[in-house]
Amino acid sequence: MPQLPPSLLGITAFLLSKVGVAGRRRMGDRLRGHGIGLWDLAVLAALRDFGPASQRELGARLGIDPSDLVAVMDTLVPLGLVERDRDPEDRRRYRVAVSRAGRATLEAALRDAGAVRDDLLAALDEEERATLHALLRKAYGGLDPRARD
Repeated sequence: MPQLPPSLLGITAFLLSKVGVAGRRRMGDRLRGHGIGLWDLAVLAALRDFGPASQRELGARLGIDPSDLVAVMDTLVPLGLVERDRDPEDRRRYRVAVSRAGRATLEAALRDAGAVRDDLLAALDEEERATLHALLRKAYGGLDPRARD
């Protein structure tokens, strides 16, 4: 197999992109087995971690455009993974909560995420994986304040 140009392999953004694309593809394949996608996973995680929220709050927290969030809800509600009701404090808004089935799906998807990580980072030992994760989290926190501790 021919080698990649060393000039490309010296570009961190190129390497991050290639690993990111592989991770997104593999994670997407795993999530399809649960009938969901990456945005669906993000919504389930936010609802589990932070509790019920209005669709507007969810969109702001996750950086999802309101129209895209409607499409996510159109996937999650019929699957019974979230419960969407009118907000008792403001009947114009919907309040969304993760359901029992949603929690189970999220837990299974998170296990799959661990398997994808292990596959993507098979060339690294556990300490290197932890270091890479910490550095990526720090770099991402520098780009998006929502990712900071």
